Amino acid sequence: MNTDKPSNLITQRDSPTGVQRFQMESRIAAPPEMVFRFHESPDALTQLIPPWEKMRVAEASGSLRPGSLVVLKGRVAGIIPVKWVALHTEYEPPHLFVDRQESGPFAYWLHHHRFIDDGAGGTLLRDEVDYQLPLGPIGQLFGGGFVRAKLDKMFRFRHEVTKRLVESGKWGE
Repeated sequence: MNTDKPSNLITQRDSPTGVQRFQMESRIAAPPEMVFRFHESPDALTQLIPPWEKMRVAEASGSLRPGSLVVLKGRVAGIIPVKWVALHTEYEPPHLFVDRQESGPFAYWLHHHRFIDDGAGGTLLRDEVDYQLPLGPIGQLFGGGFVRAKLDKMFRFRHEVTKRLVESGKWGE
């Protein structure tokens, strides 16, 4: 598989519990240590929020370690105010960190950020998101396709920005 461009590897439509899985992977021409360090940098999250999303980092502890929080504030669909609180729950540099939504727009959100050595001096950056929409089957029926398309667009942007900044060295280490 050519992973120079982000690829949406797994898109499960249904699960017994209603939890959906979104996964995207791309290759970054830099070792996992460097890609992980980029994600730890103070401005990384701000740089990874797509400009069309009406979200901003309202609060961040400056760490990816378990117990640290990130608070995003913005608007869903440009009109509905949202406060999204994410708690970091796992930290295994330079291979993994995990965040879980404590409160926000989803009924459930668990995001694994994986940094896999590709054996050729690069990294396979893999985002694995398990999520559940609010309102159960009704939320999935009316919002499932919309949310999946938004996730795909957002993570494509995030992977492209990560690739560009890490490979160019133009980020504040």
